[in-house]
Amino acid sequence: MSAPLIPARLRKLIGSIGVMVILFGWIWAFTSLYDHLPQNRFIHLVYFVALGMGWVAPVIPLITWMGKADKPLDVGQR
Repeated sequence: MSAPLIPARLRKLIGSIGVMVILFGWIWAFTSLYDHLPQNRFIHLVYFVALGMGWVAPVIPLITWMGKADKPLDVGQR
């Protein structure tokens, strides 16, 4: 027995909320860690560049799930 299909609109709504939750959590976690960094501009640059791009990796599976197409209806076939 297969799992029930979630319509694309609902997947996109759930995924959008999920992306925002992940992003806000990411921002909160790594801005709170900022206070524990040594006072060095190069370290700050590397920290913010890496973490500014790093939030994409956890979000990719969610975006892939959101983008799945609905299965076409089998109209007229029995």
